[in-house]
Amino acid sequence: MPAAARDARTGLIGPTIAATVCFAILVSLGVWQLQRLAWKEALIARIAARIHQPPAPLPPMTQWAGLKPDDYEYRHVAARGHYLPGEILVFRSSAPNVADSNIGPGYQVMTPFALSGGGTLLVNRGFAPLAWKDQPALRTAPPSGEVEISGLMREPEGRNPFTPADEPAKHLFFTRDPAAMAAALKLQSPAPFAIDLDADPAAKGWPHGGATELNIPNNHLSYAWTWFGLAATLVG
Repeated sequence: MPAAARDARTGLIGPTIAATVCFAILVSLGVWQLQRLAWKEALIARIAARIHQPPAPLPPMTQWAGLKPDDYEYRHVAARGHYLPGEILVFRSSAPNVADSNIGPGYQVMTPFALSGGGTLLVNRGFAPLAWKDQPALRTAPPSGEVEISGLMREPEGRNPFTPADEPAKHLFFTRDPAAMAAALKLQSPAPFAIDLDADPAAKGWPHGGATELNIPNNHLSYAWTWFGLAATLVG
C-alpha cells in the first residue's frame, strides 16, 4: 500500500472513533426520550384516571408521614373541617382552567383548613386576578363553620434557577410549598400536601375553584426523532 494511502487511512481513525462515540450518544439520547415518553404517557393516564374518580376519604394524619407523592398526586379526595384565618397567595402568570382564562396573571389563593380528624392543610380555593389582592370588593370569603370540601391532592412544587424567592413575611409565594406556607401561617400538624378545591358552578366572585393545572407537556416523541435524526445525519 502506498505510504500516502496508508497515512490517509491512519488519519481517519481519530474522526471515525469520534463519530462513532457521537453516534452512540445521539442514539442513547433518542432511546432515553422514548423511555421518557412511556413514563409520561403512563403519568398522564394515571392522572386522568384519578381526577375522574369519586372523591375518596382523605388519608388520616397518622398516614401522612409515609405518603409518597406518586401515591397521592391528583387523587380526588373529600374532607371535613373548618377554614382558619389567613391566606397565602401563589403567583401564577396565567389563569389555569377557569372561565376567564384571558384575565392574565394572578394568584392561587391558599387558605388554611383544620380537619375534623386532626391536622391542618392548605386548600387552594382557586385562581384570582392580581387586583384581588388589593380590592376587597372582589373577594369571596370561605364558608364559616364545619364544611365538607373535595378536591385533588397536590404534591409540593419544585423550583428552578429562574423562580423568584418566596416572601413568607408577606404571605406571597412563587411555588406551592405546603411546608413553608404552613410555617408562615404557624399551622399545627400541617399536611405535606395541599388540596386543589373542585370547581363550584354556583360560586360567585373570586377565587374561582377548579384551578388545577392539568396541561402536562409531552414532547418526548419529537425530541426522540430529533436525536435519531441527528444520528442519521452524522452517519450520512
